[in-house]
Amino acid sequence: MEGSATVIGDNNFIMGYSHIAHDCVIGDEVVIANGALLAGHVHIDDQAFISGNVVIHQFCEIGRLAMLSGVARVSKGVPPFMTAAERNSVVGLNVVGLKRAGFTPDERVKIKRAFKLLYHSGLNVKQAVEEIKREELGPGAEEILSFIARSNRGICGAA
Repeated sequence: MEGSATVIGDNNFIMGYSHIAHDCVIGDEVVIANGALLAGHVHIDDQAFISGNVVIHQFCEIGRLAMLSGVARVSKGVPPFMTAAERNSVVGLNVVGLKRAGFTPDERVKIKRAFKLLYHSGLNVKQAVEEIKREELGPGAEEILSFIARSNRGICGAA
């Protein structure tokens, strides 16, 4: 279709037998391991790690520094800094990725607080978003909130 394109950023590592379909946007410094399959219109933010044999449904977004473990299947968004596994399940934070990216201990604590509110507080997503806003948890939490606000397919739930 005229005016559409798959755009792949800089310094990516895309391994064998992986597939990036039409109209995808791949950020910078992304790893896509062997056999990963990205359907059309998938958007992967910078520094994400897509493990082997992962399947990502069309129109999904994967946040910055998110990690999808091997054989994960997602049909919803994976927020920044999260680790996803199995089917549409967020199982934790990408702590190693946050450290390697230079996040300070204080920044990591605030992101962890946002994660706990979103996934382990018993609040629904809308309520958790309001609480995260109220607590003013800094730029990392703001990035998570921005991701949620623009997510067309919703976000993966807790494992």
